[in-house]
Amino acid sequence: MVKHVILWAIKEEYGEEEKVKIRKEIKEGLEGLKDIIPGIVEIKVNICPLESSNCDLMLDSTFIDEEALKAYAVNPAHVDVAVNKVKPFTSSRVCMDYEV
Repeated sequence: MVKHVILWAIKEEYGEEEKVKIRKEIKEGLEGLKDIIPGIVEIKVNICPLESSNCDLMLDSTFIDEEALKAYAVNPAHVDVAVNKVKPFTSSRVCMDYEV
């Protein structure tokens, strides 16, 4: 199996109320892909970081293999969420993929 972990920071231009809404929409969009895209074993988005964190949300996902992860990356449903719910609102992205 392959883990796909991403950390994002939301753009500073948004106030706290807007950030709460953005986090929820990103969570709903990404977690909603579980039953749509083949090869996803688990997909969770954490939107409640502790104050000691230096990011706003985290995607923690597991795929059956690296090929499934590659297919997910270009799947139109995923691309739609990334383009419309994630990229416009985030200022930074850090990703780590690894085998488990």
